Amino acid sequence: MALVTTEIEDGIAIVTLNRPEAMNALSRALRSELAKAMRAVDADDSVRCVILTGAGERAFTAGLDLKELGSDTSNLGAANAESADENPVKAIEICRKPVIGAINGVAITGGFEVAIACDILIASTNARFADTHARVGIMPGWGLSQKLSRTIGISRAKQLSFSGNFLDAETACAWGLVNSVVPANELMTHAKALARDIASVDPAMVQTYKRIIDDGYALPFGEAMAHEARVSTAANRRVSADEVEARRMAVIERGRTQG
Repeated sequence: MALVTTEIEDGIAIVTLNRPEAMNALSRALRSELAKAMRAVDADDSVRCVILTGAGERAFTAGLDLKELGSDTSNLGAANAESADENPVKAIEICRKPVIGAINGVAITGGFEVAIACDILIASTNARFADTHARVGIMPGWGLSQKLSRTIGISRAKQLSFSGNFLDAETACAWGLVNSVVPANELMTHAKALARDIASVDPAMVQTYKRIIDDGYALPFGEAMAHEARVSTAANRRVSADEVEARRMAVIERGRTQG
């Protein structure tokens, strides 16, 4: 059985972590398959948007496979791995296309880190998030200690990380961790609808926009503004007025049909 499955339809790739019997825990083999899947969808020009989810309703992913860790402490090195084959956050980051995380169940510790590596998060009412690094005695190495505080605020991040308590989907939405919460049986419908909207935009533009946001987010604000100015100036010189007008009219028409 494939530990990671990929389905592609109408420019959308659905990548599924497929170990439901183990709460989609991130074994070494699964992490390797995820990297392979993300490289494949990144290289596939027909794919414009990616949805990452977990099999079943119990878990998006419960994080690193603790049974595997317990049997061989050398596996703890995965928490600080730089290779995409070992580090699932790096595997997601190598994908230039937007990645929507469809969070179908719990996202725990390393699974929490995988979730917030996605560009956009849609959660089902079954979704819950927990940072149990302190409770299990492993320091985060995939970015959670830095990303979470920048997403929900430092005091809320400390509350979650120091206590190891679970955060329900509605509170996660109120805190700005997830974009929206939907009934469990509607999760993929909503994720696909958003993916179709993204896929309808020029893919080169979307990928460039994703890169400028991510690159700028890693910089101090002043440097980020200067970075945007450089990228914007270079890019906009290559755009013709006719192209902009045609796209502007298409946006207006889209607004009419959606209204």
